[in-house]
Amino acid sequence: QVQLVESGGDLVQAGGSLRLSCVASGRVLTINEMEWYRQTPGKQRELVASITTGGGTNYVNSVKGRFTISVDSAKNTVYLQMNNLKVEDTALYSCTGVIKTDSSGETWWGSGRGTQVTVSS
Repeated sequence: QVQLVESGGDLVQAGGSLRLSCVASGRVLTINEMEWYRQTPGKQRELVASITTGGGTNYVNSVKGRFTISVDSAKNTVYLQMNNLKVEDTALYSCTGVIKTDSSGETWWGSGRGTQVTVSS
């Protein structure tokens, strides 16, 4: 029905930048809400940033001022711009979204498989 596919992960040096993309495809009318999570082995999944259809954003304290979440509604794509990356940002980043699938208000909820970000010192 709906698929979320992340891309943009890479190996980067500390202080560098990456832009992650999460593309929603299939029965997508609007993106109601999208969240970026990250997870490293042995640690709990962490909510990094979120954005709502109204444009409201939230960030975990550790990325405030460095990461920016944004949405391109025409492309059904949510971005996570990550600047001044730190070694501790190394993780598998995935997006989780609430997607409106038709005009009756039906929604879909799900996650992508993730994209790996590795920051070297």
